Amino acid sequence: MRITSPRHLIRLLCCLLPIGGCSESLAPPDEASTSERDPTVTTLSLYDLMGHTVDPFAGSKALAHVFIFVRTDCPISNRYAPTIRHLHEIFSPQGVEFRIVYANPDVTVEAIREHLSSYRLPMVALRDPDHHLVARTGVTITPEAVVCVPTENNTAPKRLYHGRIDNWYADFGKARPAPTQHDLRDALEAVLAGKPVAVAHAPAVGCYLEDLR
Repeated sequence: MRITSPRHLIRLLCCLLPIGGCSESLAPPDEASTSERDPTVTTLSLYDLMGHTVDPFAGSKALAHVFIFVRTDCPISNRYAPTIRHLHEIFSPQGVEFRIVYANPDVTVEAIREHLSSYRLPMVALRDPDHHLVARTGVTITPEAVVCVPTENNTAPKRLYHGRIDNWYADFGKARPAPTQHDLRDALEAVLAGKPVAVAHAPAVGCYLEDLR
């Protein structure tokens, strides 16, 4: 089934429908120009759960940074919690730094803490209520992942991948018994092996991020 309604109606359905409550994956309206305009992620100030501003790259020794965008009310985001934990367990000891990003400006810190606890997400959470990181990375859907690596001159980290975690969900409301492509895992394995990331973007299936106010 393909959704052709306006985006605000899709977002409403995302909150109301129990499992199909997530829209079909769609690229940003100008995907090509987004990629060309923003090959790197510049220094950013997000928020931790104490309300402090945080630059996720400052002082980090990580070989790669992974940002996974989620929504507390997105069924598909929540179903990916075991996969997210598994990837964290595999790659965190190898020098990959994971961050869970909550970009919905209306979600409370208390709701985020409860979500992290309920789905046993062990990584540090960041808030991006003004969509600064969203705009820099081109993310439009949850769950969606971004992989960045430090540059040689230690300035703005470069984005090497953004998109789905894997292809478990083939389309709106259509899940495979198990994923057959593991895009985020493959990207991280390539980075750690010093090889090019074969696929820089794979469209995600999930819930739309909230628009800026």
